Amino acid sequence: MSETEQVRPEVVAAIVTALQQTDPSNLPADATRAEKDAAKDAYLSGMVADRAQRDRQSRAWELLLTRGHQDPPSWQQLFDELPESSVAELGELYDALPEGAQAEYARRYGAPVSA
Repeated sequence: MSETEQVRPEVVAAIVTALQQTDPSNLPADATRAEKDAAKDAYLSGMVADRAQRDRQSRAWELLLTRGHQDPPSWQQLFDELPESSVAELGELYDALPEGAQAEYARRYGAPVSA
């Protein structure tokens, strides 16, 4: 690999940061095409991962909020109302649950084993 083809991680990180902040003022002037391509891939991968996590979080909330509440419910109340058929799927979404929901899930069913 020639010197012009090498990808400098700090340049890729700077480009990704500029993309995330929509601020081109800190773009490295000497970035190579390979570095720009690597930054674009990293940025898009991050967006897809963020979207997937948001989708998982939304699904977890759909499972937890089975009915409307007059006052904000406690985690205990939400899990008391949780249909048994939702427990397994909620376990699959454990990493997307808010901290309080994770604690209540673990208290009732144990923390799921990560794959």
